[in-house]
Amino acid sequence: MKKFLLFLSALTMAIGLTACSSNDDAKTDKKDTPKETAKETEAPKVDVKKELVKFYMELGNKINAKDADLNAYEKKASKEDAKPEDLPTAEEKAAASESAAAVASELNAVQIPADLKDQQADLEAAVKEYAASYQTKADELKKDTPNFEAADTTFAQAEEKLGKVFERAKLLPPSLGKQVN
Repeated sequence: MKKFLLFLSALTMAIGLTACSSNDDAKTDKKDTPKETAKETEAPKVDVKKELVKFYMELGNKINAKDADLNAYEKKASKEDAKPEDLPTAEEKAAASESAAAVASELNAVQIPADLKDQQADLEAAVKEYAASYQTKADELKKDTPNFEAADTTFAQAEEKLGKVFERAKLLPPSLGKQVN
């Protein structure tokens, strides 16, 4: 019987020590966890690719919200073998000019998100080129025979600048022209 009680005491002691040591480990884990959480909340990692795509989509949406009259004018004006009655009217031309100016104004007001601070200068340059392209179209539409070559060249330069930003982020370069036309 003495051996049995001695064995039972040793077993109880071993279980008690095991339980105490696992509580100490749990306390240590709990102490480390808040520090790690605090570090994670202080400097969250930004997914640049996601932010670039989001910025690109918002840019396209802003343009599309303002350029309907411009797109309608360009579609009508670019028809080959169009009859005179199928060509844009003076009112449509004026509306297209206002539409292009509104897009330029909207683009000049675009703010680059803080999460893209490393790409900010390049994105601002691209957006500035897009705005200049639309402003050139607005100015050309005030003339008797508008010529969009300069505007198209400026737009292509903006596409190239935006494409380089995306390529540096290991993304395929987008085509804003396809999204907004």
